[in-house]
Amino acid sequence: MAQHNAFYAQSGGVTAVINTSACGVIETCRRYPDRIGKVYAGHNGIIGALTEDLIDVSAESDEAIAALRHTPGGAFGSCRYKLKDIETHRPQYERLIDVFRAHDIRYFFYNGGGDSADTCLKVSQLSETMGYPLTAIHVPKTVDNDLPITDNSPGFGSVAKYIATSTLEASLDVASMSATSTKVFVLEVMGRHAGWIAAAGGLAGSDESEAPHMIIFPEIAFNRQAVMARVDEAVKKYGYCVIVVSEGARYEDGTFLADSGNTDAFGHRQLGGVAPTLAGMVKEDLGYKYHWAVADYLQRSARHLASRTDVEQAYAVGARAVELALDGQNARMPAIIRTNNSPYSWTIESAPLAEIANQEKFMPRDYISEDGFSITEDCRRYLSPLIRGEDFPPFENGLPVVAKLKLERVLRKLPEFTL
Repeated sequence: MAQHNAFYAQSGGVTAVINTSACGVIETCRRYPDRIGKVYAGHNGIIGALTEDLIDVSAESDEAIAALRHTPGGAFGSCRYKLKDIETHRPQYERLIDVFRAHDIRYFFYNGGGDSADTCLKVSQLSETMGYPLTAIHVPKTVDNDLPITDNSPGFGSVAKYIATSTLEASLDVASMSATSTKVFVLEVMGRHAGWIAAAGGLAGSDESEAPHMIIFPEIAFNRQAVMARVDEAVKKYGYCVIVVSEGARYEDGTFLADSGNTDAFGHRQLGGVAPTLAGMVKEDLGYKYHWAVADYLQRSARHLASRTDVEQAYAVGARAVELALDGQNARMPAIIRTNNSPYSWTIESAPLAEIANQEKFMPRDYISEDGFSITEDCRRYLSPLIRGEDFPPFENGLPVVAKLKLERVLRKLPEFTL
């Protein structure tokens, strides 16, 4: 069969293992030199394709690509840029096809969450109507764990491990000082609509006496009176209270506790400060001394504490994406399918993007306790395998070794394009 080029891009918030998926894609492409010529990457995600700002990944050494497996962040640059509706902004999509045609790109691998799945699907549809033979495969990634069909989303397991570990370690700090100092500790974690990351904090304790004493999920309407009563009860019973709260905590009417009033590039409400907001309520209603922390970027970039399960799955979906493309499958995503819970086992199957794009997977109600403040045993059984195993990066002079890429640019062939 004829040899053609491939294009890979990263989208949205990065994770501790998105580069592991990139490693899986690139190394697998290199195993098929008769089918795939050069591999290009979009500088800053899909923006790199639109502006024809392409990175020649083929110029990178095998050693540099292998190092991506243990490097956090987005090695080629990511972006929050959602392509507009295809009917009203067709030139954007046509520009993508023009760039792909100019560089003989026939394989498109887009690594991201629900929005990038939608982009991947639309590009595959337009290429068909324009008569350009392009195979588009979505490579799953999101710390929010909200992609449907797949058992979990690469990136989530490592965040879950970090949050569970941080909750455990911080709780020991608070417990040791609670007699004369902090009584309430609030840890804010990511999760706009789905409480998977907050739920992971629940793995830190095995019963109600151990932290976290309360988890606040986006799926459960926030009730100030009930929350404060639970905080007061924990402090009086155990001497302190540890709370894990999702950034997406909201009231019954859907209003976020920490809505900044702005929106991001994807049109999502920008959130920030639910931890200090909640801590302020504790001070006002109960008068307890408190501390709060926001995990923020630390939770999604902590490659030093990555879950081995997550690393293996992130690499596997990248590798399988290439295999699906070479098999002629289009508008698909390699999905992780759990085949056994204990011991945990999984496989990868091809899933249609039409059933994934712009869909969100929320916490099932039976994963949340009846009172809405903790996880159930079913949830614990689901989460536990995803944080197991360590995959430490190599260290040098006390710091992790990360990939150093050349990031050589490809010569532009088309007129400049304005976003």
